[in-house]
Amino acid sequence: MREITSTALFGVMISLIAFEIGLMIQRKTKKSFLNPLLLAIAIVIFVLQAGKIPLENYNKGGQWIAFLMAPATVALAVPLYKNFELLKKHKWPIIIGIFTGCVTSVASILLLSKAFGLDKALSMSLIPKSVTTPIGIEISKQLGGIPEVTVLAIVVTGITGAIIAPFVCKLFKINDRVAMGIAIGTSSHVLGTTKAIEMGEIEGGMSGLAIGVSGLVTVIIAPAMVTISQYLIHL
Repeated sequence: MREITSTALFGVMISLIAFEIGLMIQRKTKKSFLNPLLLAIAIVIFVLQAGKIPLENYNKGGQWIAFLMAPATVALAVPLYKNFELLKKHKWPIIIGIFTGCVTSVASILLLSKAFGLDKALSMSLIPKSVTTPIGIEISKQLGGIPEVTVLAIVVTGITGAIIAPFVCKLFKINDRVAMGIAIGTSSHVLGTTKAIEMGEIEGGMSGLAIGVSGLVTVIIAPAMVTISQYLIHL
């Protein structure tokens, strides 16, 4: 048994199987809070704990999945291509909406971190919470954050967005399909986009577009906003 669990194939297979089980449960129940990724995480943790399998063994395969996430980000260009005409038609509302969402996301973390007295490393780790994982990890490293904390923040943000997005849109009477997609993608990246795709093709396409653009915007504005916040603190 140890020979099997110590191979890279074990980490890859248990991750894929756990995610497929999560998908199956979500499709059968149709409950948004039963997010496939959340269920997969729980299943993997249970298997590792029950089998007393060291995390280092799992990571031999898990690191390959993490490695493939970076080139997979290139696929974000597909929604942009498919919805390019829609982008041109609504370019300024889309650009302004994504930029505003990114600024609000970073500013809220800086303000809440200050209010709750979080140390700098933890604060910097939370700043990229609303961008896709490969981009978020690099932003976290650039700012001096802790990548592992960043990944957790990104997962929690994405799952929360996927669960509450339809409710928020209904609560605030947001009916425009482009606006819904842009808001979901900007605030809750890929995991939120899975819900946007369920809501409709336009919502999914716009959400996918927002993932790539918001990642780029956050890369640019995050260091500048951190510098400005530190300057204001010392005034």
